Amino acid sequence: MRPLVRAYIGLGANLGAARAALQSACEQLAALPETRWVGRSAWYRSAPVDASGPDYLNAVAVLDTGLAPLALLHALQAIELEHGRLRPYRNAPRTLDLDLLLHGDAVQPGPELILPHPRLHERAFVLQPLREVAPDLALPGRPSLDLLCAACADQAIERLPS
Repeated sequence: MRPLVRAYIGLGANLGAARAALQSACEQLAALPETRWVGRSAWYRSAPVDASGPDYLNAVAVLDTGLAPLALLHALQAIELEHGRLRPYRNAPRTLDLDLLLHGDAVQPGPELILPHPRLHERAFVLQPLREVAPDLALPGRPSLDLLCAACADQAIERLPS
């Protein structure tokens, strides 16, 4: 088994039984091989960004994993497919969206996977739950999570009660 690396996964859904899909996805993440579930943020409701459709339910999950970044990405995509994820067009509403935000300190330029996630620093629905689970986390080449959250203060987001 490879050494474990801390990974952060963005969770989102805005179609169907969103909370049930997200809770199921969390159970599936915890069951991944070479992976230990650390926890997740609270649930957040957010308006779609650069898209239309119903509000999203979002959270950030924390894993310690021995899976390499691409292997973890492929596992996330398989979980999305099990939940009926379709990709008819960019930013389409979704039954489940799992984004690999960070994988340790990996910086990867693509083409299949970009790390850190290329838009995480622009999205309140990622930054607020990420700050909740890792308040002191430093993003490579970016200001603090507090400053990034302040820069996204105009984006509609609400922390939901447990």
